[in-house]
Amino acid sequence: MEKMRTTKINKGPVFVLFLLLLVGGYWLAMRYEIIPQAQKVAPSVPPVANLPNDPIPQPKQTTTLTTPVAPVPISTKTTSATNNIVGEIWAWNAQSGLLLANGGTQTVSGSLMHRHGVNLTLRRNDDVPQMQANMVKFAQDFCVNNSPNPSGIHFVIIMGDGAPSFLAGLNPQLAKFGQDCIAEIIGAVGFSHGEDKFMGPIAWKLDPQTARGGLAAAYLRDGDWNIAMKWLADNGICNNPNEKTYDPNCLNWVAADSYIDAAQKYVSGYCETRSVVNAGVPMLQSKEVCVQAVATWTPGDVTVAKKKGGLVSIVSTKEYRWQMPAVVIANKRWVATHEDMMAEMLAAAFEGGELVKTNSAVLRKAAEISAEVYKEETAEYWEKYFKGVTEKDAQGLNVELGGSRVNNLADNLHLFGLESGGNNIFAAVYNVFGNILVQQYPDLVPSYPPVEEILNLRILQKIAAKTTPNVSADLPEFTPVTGVKQIVARKSWSIGFEFGKAALTKEGERTLEELFDQVSVTSLVIEVHGHTDNIGKKAKNQQLSEERAFAVKSYLQQLSISNFPDARFARVAGHGDENPVAPNTTEAGRAKNRRVDIVLGTAS
Repeated sequence: MEKMRTTKINKGPVFVLFLLLLVGGYWLAMRYEIIPQAQKVAPSVPPVANLPNDPIPQPKQTTTLTTPVAPVPISTKTTSATNNIVGEIWAWNAQSGLLLANGGTQTVSGSLMHRHGVNLTLRRNDDVPQMQANMVKFAQDFCVNNSPNPSGIHFVIIMGDGAPSFLAGLNPQLAKFGQDCIAEIIGAVGFSHGEDKFMGPIAWKLDPQTARGGLAAAYLRDGDWNIAMKWLADNGICNNPNEKTYDPNCLNWVAADSYIDAAQKYVSGYCETRSVVNAGVPMLQSKEVCVQAVATWTPGDVTVAKKKGGLVSIVSTKEYRWQMPAVVIANKRWVATHEDMMAEMLAAAFEGGELVKTNSAVLRKAAEISAEVYKEETAEYWEKYFKGVTEKDAQGLNVELGGSRVNNLADNLHLFGLESGGNNIFAAVYNVFGNILVQQYPDLVPSYPPVEEILNLRILQKIAAKTTPNVSADLPEFTPVTGVKQIVARKSWSIGFEFGKAALTKEGERTLEELFDQVSVTSLVIEVHGHTDNIGKKAKNQQLSEERAFAVKSYLQQLSISNFPDARFARVAGHGDENPVAPNTTEAGRAKNRRVDIVLGTAS
């Protein structure tokens, strides 16, 4: 993450050393549990992610791409020392358009980035705390020391659903240098589309309730962990946030050091002996438990499949389509004073995304650059798993591996609600996973920055004002079906309607707004089932349940018809009082029966 910066005031070195020790010490304390990590939080269903002091590498002499990226208009702009930008990225196929545009770790002559007048340095860094520290270092140098050539890094690219956690830890530090020096999101260069996944036994996929009492490995509070959290929430399964205990009624976790370590813990057959609890209450017994599931991304999923096998994709970013945009997070003051430069950088990345989308030879070139930048695997590897494949694992099971998408300008306009009649999907993603984080770890992360504070759409608007996308946004296509074939989630919602009517109460509208955010994260087809208690005539209850089910559909479409077209609703039906989930003999039971069941799944 990012690094801390030496200051020019007299006591600067002492201050920097203190801040370095504070940041590093706090992270180490959390990682190794010197500071307790929400041990007092009872299991619950989630509600509906040594600071080096090296200088910035100076720009290398530009070289020429050995393979032309594609015919593009040649700009008269040239790279110069004043246009240097440094960013840190994970090894992630979703960034292929950006890498193609740059031509490598350093902008090369003839590349799209060069033609846009930007000289960009990209560094792989899989360490989130270090990314944060490097951004702190930049902010101190730029915002406090007024350095014309600040050290640290200008931006990072991380998973969008992990942004609440990332910014909750980073922005309070940056705000000390000035509120206008916090980090903000300015765009997204791609998406995970299947490679990030929650892998587990096939029984869990067929019946999610069988995951109760399971033990999974993940880098906690990160994007892949978020996939599992949403799946648990969608299926009404509790999560045990205490990774030192075992609750047989909830899903339990082993804290891994990285997404690769999570996969290795399953492969190695990692086991622990833990104290047994029930809803957080000690049961005065212990149990040996072994890792049965993994939250990871490519190449972690490939490691699981090839080295041991036995797990399938329970749910991934193919089903939770909008969950993981590869968002660009940059220093707010830097962006404000360098809007044109940042617009050119994103415009080049978006053009690179368009080329990768439409030209297989260009995708191959992007894969070569990926292997060079990430210093891992081969071009064939990155190309194969960019597309996503279904392969036999070590035990003969068919397992889906990999899968990414790159973004152009149109994808960004859709994601951030800047197209005509659109809604801000990213805001829904940010809030859904921010709320999960706070609910599961209230002591560790009591709050996260509001989305309106950290989202800057000016850069995208600037690009859109002078650019028309050549390739349209990559959107899910829905064809009319008669029902969900493969259920991913089933959850009951208590939605407030006026007595005896299908009109929503204010409370009901708030519940549907939450439902809208939860469902907007996915591209799954939807079934809506209305239910009533047994008070009144059966015929009236049947009619009322149907009207309320259609009221839910109508409300979602009013918020965003582009994301909720008619074809996305596989079934909308009323069942009257035929399917109670509690006795109708008490008011509490009748209240549970007055519900709307939402089923999410695939059409095949």
